[in-house]
Amino acid sequence: MTGHRGQHHGGRVTAVLGPTNTGKTHLAVERMLGHRTGIIGLPLRLLAREVYDRVVAQKGVGAVALVTGEEKIVPNQPNYFVCTVEAMPLSWRADFLAVDEIQLCADPERGHVFTDRLLRARGEQETMFLGSNTMKPIIRRLLPEAQFIERPRFSVLSYAGEKKLSRLPRRSAIVAFSAADVYALAELIRRQRGGAAVIMGALSPRTRNAQVALYQAGEVDYLIATDAIGMGLNMDVDHVAFAAQRKFDGTGHRALRPGEVGQIAGRAGRHMNDGTFGTTGGAGPMDEEMVALVQNHRFPAERRLYWRNANLEFLSPAALVHSLRQAPPRDDLSLVLEADDSQALHALLGDSIIRDAARGPAMVRQLWDVCRIPDFAKTMPDAHHRTLNRIFRFLVSANGAGNGKIPADWIDRHMRRLDRIDGDIDTLAGRIAHVRTWTYISHQAEWLDDAGHWQERTRGVEDALSDALHAALTQRFVDRRTAALYRGLRERRDLLAAVTANGEVLVEGQYVGCLRGLKFEPDAAADVAEGRALRAAANRVLSREIARQAATLAVAPRDAISWQDDQMLWWRGAPVAQVSLGAQSLEPRVEILPFDHLDGPLRERARHHLQIWLRGYIAASLSPLSKLLAASFQGPARGLVYQLVEALGVMPREQVADMAADLSAADRGELHRLGVRLGYRDVFMPALLRPAAEAIRGRLWRLAQPDLLGVPSIDPGRVAVALPDEARAVDYLSAIGYRPVGDANVRLEARLAVRVDIFDRLARLAHAAGKAGQAGARHFQASHEMLSLLGRGREGLDEVLRDLGYGGEGPLEARCYRFRRPKQKRQPRRRHKAARQEATGQPAAPASAFAELRHLLRRS
Repeated sequence: MTGHRGQHHGGRVTAVLGPTNTGKTHLAVERMLGHRTGIIGLPLRLLAREVYDRVVAQKGVGAVALVTGEEKIVPNQPNYFVCTVEAMPLSWRADFLAVDEIQLCADPERGHVFTDRLLRARGEQETMFLGSNTMKPIIRRLLPEAQFIERPRFSVLSYAGEKKLSRLPRRSAIVAFSAADVYALAELIRRQRGGAAVIMGALSPRTRNAQVALYQAGEVDYLIATDAIGMGLNMDVDHVAFAAQRKFDGTGHRALRPGEVGQIAGRAGRHMNDGTFGTTGGAGPMDEEMVALVQNHRFPAERRLYWRNANLEFLSPAALVHSLRQAPPRDDLSLVLEADDSQALHALLGDSIIRDAARGPAMVRQLWDVCRIPDFAKTMPDAHHRTLNRIFRFLVSANGAGNGKIPADWIDRHMRRLDRIDGDIDTLAGRIAHVRTWTYISHQAEWLDDAGHWQERTRGVEDALSDALHAALTQRFVDRRTAALYRGLRERRDLLAAVTANGEVLVEGQYVGCLRGLKFEPDAAADVAEGRALRAAANRVLSREIARQAATLAVAPRDAISWQDDQMLWWRGAPVAQVSLGAQSLEPRVEILPFDHLDGPLRERARHHLQIWLRGYIAASLSPLSKLLAASFQGPARGLVYQLVEALGVMPREQVADMAADLSAADRGELHRLGVRLGYRDVFMPALLRPAAEAIRGRLWRLAQPDLLGVPSIDPGRVAVALPDEARAVDYLSAIGYRPVGDANVRLEARLAVRVDIFDRLARLAHAAGKAGQAGARHFQASHEMLSLLGRGREGLDEVLRDLGYGGEGPLEARCYRFRRPKQKRQPRRRHKAARQEATGQPAAPASAFAELRHLLRRS
């Protein structure tokens, strides 16, 4: 492939937008085949393979190339490239270029790649972007030359309400948002309806295709899926049922967004067949507004897209890091800071050997290529970074066994560990994910002595594992032999009991309860139906299973545990430990919840692991406090730091006024370097006012307030909120960094609380405006910057300025403000001095007001 990037050419740019089932991808493929050469970028490897097969059927295998991160089929002179978006060969000049699912520009993980294609990738004659209508306003701003084609949905999508699982119609897809919930639903459908196919993002394309074929062939009438069904799978689904209306997005549980619901629900009713969507019995009915948005395909427009500089500098590691952090050129683009490859680069540059080796553009580029190796398994980042470290060291080796290549025996050891088809569903899916990473490496031909051999080896291992996974899914969720065995053993004295991988407790094939985390939740109906024998058998299996789960918890990775607002530590979708006040504010205590069948030593192992996890989580989340504690201060600065840490990073300045006044210039500079700001009214650390740190500080504060039943809910990033009508809730707002403003005699709910950093900025702006006032009168009017910063209109800003001591004159829209210095504080000191002089017989100064007062008193 030669030439230059296909960008800045005079070809037509078209955005084809619309909901699902509008034939956008089919249109793009037909348009591409109408040109002599073309490239199409698709969001999934599965979709790329499907389109590749379709184009090969029309144009022949010699005319079409398939390029993904894990698969490359490139004939000698291809006319068409079918790729994943990340793998598009932009240096190859093509008459036509298309990018599918362009709304992924707003995706936090992959959005910067799609945004780069939107801004830079062009065909010589025609460019086409396909996606949701939510992209229309921002594409119009970014690409004024673009033409728009809006595609209506072929069929009608309507809301069918809430239905029990047992009442769902045939050809239904049931959508859950975790593997555990998918397995639980598939087990229920197997018992009630005979079986279900399973679709999850963790499945390989081969396994997913096999499961889809099972459903399409009519062997099962139900499909259980995660939200992976929302993209790239075209099946004969008549109804989509949501088993939940909330999902965990990697940072916390949140409600589904209308666009997400629309993307998934749109799988129902393909082509001209109408479809329906709704919820299952446990999820509750959908909100009427949500239903209207989905039925009418009207979703909020995307306002910001994720972006990263594509013109990277490879002169040195520092230059590369600097270019990755380059600010976006526009306000409607957001810089991506936490991409996997940039995190890997940061981790590898922490190794002095890597830093020494990465000298010169070639080596820096080599390091960056290694950092871009994807972690499909999504395991602990440290383990992936260690693998990347070894690979880079092999590649830069100039002698020895490595010889600038990855040693074959090293890859072979890894592949032998993965080339096994035993184990449960999760084990097989995990091995497939690891193999995918090695498949990516095998396609970097310059890294290996025999790339073709490793490409065949990894493909063969992935295919074998995929077939084994499909067989395991089919046996577990479709095959009825196990259920028949349970029924045949019902009369045996020793009852057969088991715990499934998703926590269901089965006795003689009957569901008696569920194991969530380390707690057994019995099913009341099963208890009544089966009696004490079933419970006894369940207890026997639970002792072993809970011990195994506790042992797993005792070594659980960091990303498997979460601390939630209920002051519980959660693991595998359930609370396992209570967080309570500890000896120090930053060291809460962890106690395992009272679970049956959990012995002392194992309980303590799990508790100790969770305690260490929580300590590290708080230290990482509140790292500015940790750095402040580690600094060496003496005298007033040391006392101020102690007070600030105890206050979790925010406190009134008057609380440490004497200490602040006695700070040396050196101490002030060091505190500022560590992120401490001595504001007009508050001492605070801006980094701790970010939403994530604010949430952690709020939880720590509530630990010391056990009788506080509720606290106000604050949207992330809000700079001002209305005060709640409960004094303790006001204390909470103050603790997390919101300063109440306004008249203390006014009802709480009629006042504002302003985030301390914003309050301080407003104070500085007002001070500067007063100094630059009209004709030296120090009058000023509220500026646009002040109004925009606070975001509460002129009424809110007026309240803040009055709290700062500025009096206003005139109507609100044109009010002039002037600082009114309080005079009552100085007068009592003068009276006190005069009285002291009178009592001691000392004469007042002849020219003073006190001398005049004394003279008048004597005359009277």
